[in-house]
Amino acid sequence: MNNESVTRRNFISGTVAGVTSLAMNTKALAATTGAQGNANERLRIGFIGVGGRCNAHLDSAIAIFKKSGTVELASVCDVFNRRIEEAATRVEQGTGKRPTTTSDYREILADDSIDAVVIATPDHWHARQTIDAFNAGKHVYCEKPMTHSVEEALEVHKQWKQSGKVMQVGVQSTSLPVWDHLNLAIREGKIGKVMQYQTEYFRNSDMGQWRYYPLAEDMTPKNVDWKMFLGTEFGLAPDMAFDRAKFAQWRCYWAFGSGMFTDLFVHRTTTMLKGTGLRFPGRVVGAGGLFLEYDGRQVPDVATVVADFDEGVQGLVTATMCSNNTPIKQVIRGHHGAMVLGSGDAFTGYDFVAERPQVTHDSSIVDERIELGRIGNQSLAHFQNFVDAVAKGDPEAVNCTPELGAAAMTVVKLGTRSYREGKVFHFDKESMQISDGSPAWAKKWEQVSANRGTPNHVPGWTAGDTGSVMHPQSYQRLEGEWNDGVDPAKVS
Repeated sequence: MNNESVTRRNFISGTVAGVTSLAMNTKALAATTGAQGNANERLRIGFIGVGGRCNAHLDSAIAIFKKSGTVELASVCDVFNRRIEEAATRVEQGTGKRPTTTSDYREILADDSIDAVVIATPDHWHARQTIDAFNAGKHVYCEKPMTHSVEEALEVHKQWKQSGKVMQVGVQSTSLPVWDHLNLAIREGKIGKVMQYQTEYFRNSDMGQWRYYPLAEDMTPKNVDWKMFLGTEFGLAPDMAFDRAKFAQWRCYWAFGSGMFTDLFVHRTTTMLKGTGLRFPGRVVGAGGLFLEYDGRQVPDVATVVADFDEGVQGLVTATMCSNNTPIKQVIRGHHGAMVLGSGDAFTGYDFVAERPQVTHDSSIVDERIELGRIGNQSLAHFQNFVDAVAKGDPEAVNCTPELGAAAMTVVKLGTRSYREGKVFHFDKESMQISDGSPAWAKKWEQVSANRGTPNHVPGWTAGDTGSVMHPQSYQRLEGEWNDGVDPAKVS
């Protein structure tokens, strides 16, 4: 049994059992920090984990502060003292006011004057800090991936629903208008019965992926709270000796991240789920290997995840970290046509590519280009969407809800587990239970065909049987079993 499975289960049981304890702890911390109630209309935000990715969130919040004054960057937290100082200086220079600082995120949660937190810590901390924040009455912006395991993702989704708080998952490209436009067109039957999506996130480098995060001499146990980084006492990661690479380049190691599966695939999978309207998969398999980047990392440099859905759709995400200039296109395919987005994530629109009239039986279905306009700064747009949702008091107003985050995590993390464990996984979206693969998935669809059934459709489908009906040739009436030498075609 691997360390990840042990610590993740410990986390879930500990979270469920510890809600009351957490509430008591945050109240006690509030007494020591002298926190006061909110004294103005600004959304006061604490930033937890102010390393590389969080700089974009700090810049977004500073931009909103300068434009509308509706946010205040109240506090910053990190386990590395240099990052605390750099972030505090960045905020002070951007807003004219220095935030409070801490190396313990629980001090931010204990401050009743702070309304929301941004969580940009390593993946293995996301679920714990998110649920702690809900229990402390905070709104949450959490960087992707939403969690480190499927079980954590389902628990965060559950806790979010119970909290009534706003949570934005940090897949910034979900704030592009293309995904809602795609989804409406799909539900209205534009491409007919949806059959498959494919997506990608190719990269390349001469040093190995994620090794571009520099190691520095001042990264030492004196300057880094390594115990807090690991979170061993919280059941988050096994105890281990301090290592600069595991601290700064943690995405390369299973205890803290899952490489391309959760750093990159989760981006593309989330947007494809948003575009198609799909959510939780029915069957998932992952493949890949570590074929070139032999530098002590654990995560693969080539990987593919295939997810099959109960709606009768297959999803595929694939990439290598060692070849960038020939990616596959991002496509959603249907019986009557396909939506082709290209590669990357800065989409201003998409191409509709029609199937031939002999298939569609409709000569009016033709190729076209749909332009929707450009968003210059996705990070800022996504952060503004979070701020606006909090102002509205509407948890569903964010562009990437925890439901979408949990669904994407289920796809990519079951793919990760499939790769590592050599298994196929089934997922029951009614019971939210994971099981090992079996012949049942294939047999289900074979039985539908035997019964001459009708296709399943993506959620929200309004197009009836558009693009969902086959047109057999006249000779097909000759099929059937011969009983007692009788031609079935002759039987009335």
